[in-house]
Amino acid sequence: MSSLIEQLNESAKYIQSASTANPKIGIVLGSGLGNLATEIEVEQSIPYSDIPHFPVSTVEGHSGKLIFGKLNGVTVLAMAGRFHFYEGYTSAQVSYPIRVMKFLGIETILLSNAAGSVNPDYKVGDLMIINDHISFFTHNPLIGKNEKGLGVRFPDMSEPYDKKIITLAKSIGEKLQLHLHEGVYTAVTGPTFETHAEYRLIKAIGGDVVGMSTVQETIVAVHAGMKVFAISVVTDLGIREDNNVITHEEVLEAANAAEPKLTSLFKELVVALNN
Repeated sequence: MSSLIEQLNESAKYIQSASTANPKIGIVLGSGLGNLATEIEVEQSIPYSDIPHFPVSTVEGHSGKLIFGKLNGVTVLAMAGRFHFYEGYTSAQVSYPIRVMKFLGIETILLSNAAGSVNPDYKVGDLMIINDHISFFTHNPLIGKNEKGLGVRFPDMSEPYDKKIITLAKSIGEKLQLHLHEGVYTAVTGPTFETHAEYRLIKAIGGDVVGMSTVQETIVAVHAGMKVFAISVVTDLGIREDNNVITHEEVLEAANAAEPKLTSLFKELVVALNN
C-alpha cells in the first residue's frame, strides 16, 4: 500500500499532466456557491473521478471538478464541490484535496461555506468572515501517524485564519458596500441539522454560526503552512422563535441568492492577494 506522500505525488502529477497553470491561490466552493465558478475564465476542468486517490462528491450543490483558470485576471485553482465527513469519508479523505493543492504550489486557500446562524444579529443572506473556529465536535484530520514531510506533529492553531487577509477582506467589503460580520464557526459532523438544544449549546460556547465543513480543511492547510481565509453565507437561523423545519433545498436557495456578494468579494480579494 502506497504512503500518503506517494498518493499525493500521484494525484499532483496527474493534475500537472493535464494543466500547465501555476496558481498560488486555491478556492473551495461550498453548498450552493458553485456559480462563482462561472466567473472563472476556465483553462482546464478536471473531474474528481479522473484524479488518482481523489474522493468523489456526492452532495447536491457540489459539481465535483477541479478548475484551473483566471478569476478577475488572476490565475486560480478552484474546487467546485467539496467532501464531507457525513458522506462516509474519513477526515483525512475530506482534507486530501487541500494537501494536493499544497503539492501543486498553492500558498493561500479561500474557503466558503453555507452555515446556520446562532447569533441573533445575523440574518439569512449575511456574510460572516471566520476569525476562529470550534472543532471539538468533529474528527481531527491529523489523528494518526504524522508524516514529517507534511507538517509538524503538534501544529499551533492560535491563528488558523490569516489576520492580514481578514483585514484586507474587510477593507474590500467596505469599498463594495458589503455588510460583513466577523465571528466564530462551529463545526459539526452532520448530516442532521441541529436540535434546538444543540443550537443553544453552540451559542453558549461562543459560536456564531454552525456548519458541516471547512474546519478539517483549515486544520490541514495550517498544518501544511498555507494561509487560510474563510467566509460563511448565513442560510438559516438556528436561534429562532418559530419551529420551521430547515431543508437542504432552502439552504441551497439562500446560498444561491447571497452568492453575488461572495463573488464580488472573492474577485477583488484574489487581485489584492496577487499584488
